[in-house]
Amino acid sequence: MTGDYPVFGTHDANTLSQMAAIAARPETVRAALMADGHLGYEMPIGGVAAFRGHVPVAGVGFDIACGNCAALTDLRAHDLTHDDLGLIGDEIQRVVSFGVGRTNPADDAPMDDPLFDASSWRVMPEIRREELRQKARHQLGTVGSGNHYVDVLADEAGRIWVGVHFGSRGLGHSIASDFLALSAGRSWGDRVPEHLGMLDLAAPIGTDYWELMTLAGEYAHVGREWVVEKVVGILGGHITDKVHNHHNFGWREEHGGESLIVVRKGATPAFPGQRGFVGGSMGDDAVILRGAPASSASETALFSTVHGAGRVMSRTEARGKVNRKTGAVIRPGKVTQEMLTDWLGPRGVVLRGGGLDEAPQAYRRLPDVLAAQGETVVVEHTLTPVVVVMAGANEFDPYKD
Repeated sequence: MTGDYPVFGTHDANTLSQMAAIAARPETVRAALMADGHLGYEMPIGGVAAFRGHVPVAGVGFDIACGNCAALTDLRAHDLTHDDLGLIGDEIQRVVSFGVGRTNPADDAPMDDPLFDASSWRVMPEIRREELRQKARHQLGTVGSGNHYVDVLADEAGRIWVGVHFGSRGLGHSIASDFLALSAGRSWGDRVPEHLGMLDLAAPIGTDYWELMTLAGEYAHVGREWVVEKVVGILGGHITDKVHNHHNFGWREEHGGESLIVVRKGATPAFPGQRGFVGGSMGDDAVILRGAPASSASETALFSTVHGAGRVMSRTEARGKVNRKTGAVIRPGKVTQEMLTDWLGPRGVVLRGGGLDEAPQAYRRLPDVLAAQGETVVVEHTLTPVVVVMAGANEFDPYKD
């Protein structure tokens, strides 16, 4: 315990200070910090907090409903040669859209999904609504950049899984930005400096935000499902099981006999028996896990767990300072291309895209952060990546979490 809330794992002083500020707010009832935590906007990644009747816009985050989806297929790793994996990586990179502000060029992109006719869109002013709906139609099923990925993985039995990580793209970013502006007394479409943006759910602004946050969650879910199905089709397999979860979102939950608003920013829900997909870093194992039976530890964690391995250095520290237009290195980083190659080479991972800022050296090891969570979760399957596809090294994405 640190203060009046549990802290899993070890963290730097800035992350702990940021979490302490959230825990000390008058709206906060309970809080916890997961073992993969690191500094975020206003609330740390890996932070979980339960609020009484309020939701913080920056707590949910700009990439609303960022999350993971993993699908088990009927394929086996021994049926795929290394050459096969290279061709699969090429095809995923060709078919799925990675990078900033991209549109989904596929003929079967889900641009007419029923979510685009949901009543929630009417919360926005008409001009803003149509602008965002058009952007959202074209971006649905795009992955973005940063730490977002499509992976092909093999479990301990040699079964092939497809895993993806991304969120609601420009739609979620715009909703978050708009409500930060509205909470500061500005207008739709205005931009204001980052702040927590605590909204009262009994007020119209709070109910409107909650409705659009929920819409962004549906949007992210549909996008991840489409990408997973598309990639399984590239592999020539069929889906036999699926695990899907948000980790930047708000939920209405009961804790200690009270109905509360629980925000998990870079944290995975892990109620007893609830399954989740948690990725490691590029080239590291991922896991399918489930919440352990209820215990004092899982209750104090607000039935939450990590969403990934967690960064140990910033993107700039890892890759150095880079000219975004030319890709030229202005100041070298702590990770070199040779270090990345030495890590991935012996593991046989086929990498398409990616950059030094996403190298394994920039992250903790997933087994370590899971161990720090104690007996709150149980690992069902360990998934070893064989193909990792990400945006190119020089892509900048304002929609990443």
